[in-house]
Amino acid sequence: MTRRLSARQWPLRLVLALGLLFLYAPIASVVLFSFNSSTSPAVWSGFSLRWYHELLGNDDILNAARLSLAIAAMSATGATILGTLVGYVLARFGRFHGRAMLAVMATSPLVMPEIIMGVSMLLLFVGLENLIGWPAGRGVLTMTLAHITYTAAFVAIVVQGRLAGLDLSIEEAALDLGARPPVVFFLITVPLAAPAMVAGWLLGFSISLDDVVISQFTSGPGSTILPLLIFSLVRHGVKPDINVVATMFVLVAILVTVGIAFVQKWRGEQKSKA
Repeated sequence: MTRRLSARQWPLRLVLALGLLFLYAPIASVVLFSFNSSTSPAVWSGFSLRWYHELLGNDDILNAARLSLAIAAMSATGATILGTLVGYVLARFGRFHGRAMLAVMATSPLVMPEIIMGVSMLLLFVGLENLIGWPAGRGVLTMTLAHITYTAAFVAIVVQGRLAGLDLSIEEAALDLGARPPVVFFLITVPLAAPAMVAGWLLGFSISLDDVVISQFTSGPGSTILPLLIFSLVRHGVKPDINVVATMFVLVAILVTVGIAFVQKWRGEQKSKA
């Protein structure tokens, strides 16, 4: 019986291995060639930390990376707050006037091309500047607002799905015992939806950090983020220091993911002990 199962499972394991290789081999090659001593980004000539030392002296890339991380963190936080509220309304308020419009508005960024989002946000900011004088030009603020608008839809869908699968009895019991709706929301609903909120934050952070199209339309002088800088550098030829930047971002993503998983595991152990 074991042999039959093994004979049936090995094609599935082979497909899984090929899929993982297809997904992660390019990332592994970028990490490997970041330690390459050659000036060519695709020709291996020996192990070296040369490009890491040069990256530390490249102020343009470092400043763009810091700005990208800052905008991504602010955008993810704003999108998590806004998306959580929208997801909560759609999951808990039942039928109300304007629900269909809210649902369409909340999910439209998921299917709308980014170039449409970029053009519409640019026209909005230009119109507001001409009408009320705010925002004054394009820069960090406009990029952050545009990213929040775009990524909040992803958070709303994740949070709505989480809340729709939760039992209402805990929240209803708290209301029956005299707790006010805001207290129930912050002390019961938010902790129950916390895993979805964390997932939404990570999703918003990664999308904002990776965005080029919307950022291109809403950025301005002095607000060049790393994706825009890399895109402009690639048009003149890829250099090995780009591999170093990509490796650093892969490392940051791994550390954030592992850190959040560790915190969630620790919280689960604390709850089980209690």
